[in-house]
Amino acid sequence: CTVIFTRLATKDLHKPISILFCNLAVSDLFTSFSGFWISMLFITNPDITIFGSKDMLAPYALYTTSILSTIYNLVSIGVERYLAVARSMRTRFRVARNHSIAVVLINWVLAFFLGCLPLMGWNCLHKEESVSVLYSPFCVNYLIFIAIPNVVVAFIIPLFTYLRIIIILRRRKLRMKACGQASGTYKSAEIQVARTSIFIWLLALISYAPFFAGVIFDATNQRCHIDLYPGVYIFRNCTAVLITINCLGNPLIYTLKLNTLGAKLKALKCLSINRVRACAI
Repeated sequence: CTVIFTRLATKDLHKPISILFCNLAVSDLFTSFSGFWISMLFITNPDITIFGSKDMLAPYALYTTSILSTIYNLVSIGVERYLAVARSMRTRFRVARNHSIAVVLINWVLAFFLGCLPLMGWNCLHKEESVSVLYSPFCVNYLIFIAIPNVVVAFIIPLFTYLRIIIILRRRKLRMKACGQASGTYKSAEIQVARTSIFIWLLALISYAPFFAGVIFDATNQRCHIDLYPGVYIFRNCTAVLITINCLGNPLIYTLKLNTLGAKLKALKCLSINRVRACAI
């Protein structure tokens, strides 16, 4: 909420990348809200979160939608950074505000479509042969259909984009050094991108790898709910906690780390005074 409020309150931060950052914060907010909804259902009626119920379809669908939207936003940010570094220096192409808005809409449409498939009928409320043990009444084949392609997208595309950015910056630094020009700016940018990409990978690995492992276990498991209680469900709850930690880590890596946003966040409390001074000038 702090990131969203700061982005919307500062006009000079309404840039294409800022739109993606703000949308990432919205996705994280939805993930946290849906996780809180599931937690309240677990507190009030634990049995439906273990054995499955029709009441779990909506919160699980919202949870899936928000996670997918977060993944697509992370990929979009990586692609935008790659285009900003690689393409803009060779051509006149720039990622415009309209491009970012279109990407945001496409991300949400795709996330809502895939996340709401169980609400459209792809669930195991009335059949037991392929029901998920961890996320009843979701079907195991639906979880595999959602998890495997999106894990590939979440890891392969950012790996390509950030490695390409680092390689491009290093080549330009070597060219400038060969021409006898100072390359301190490119060296600083290379270090910053490399450090950020490492943080992104570690956070994504810590947050989503256990969930993916749970889906694989769910697909290969042949035992019933009672046999797996309580250890496997403790593991399931831990994966939800890790995904929530990812929602807390994204603003720190992508937005609150930026000096511009941090300065604007501190300046918001003096915003009215600054407006009065500006009017006087």
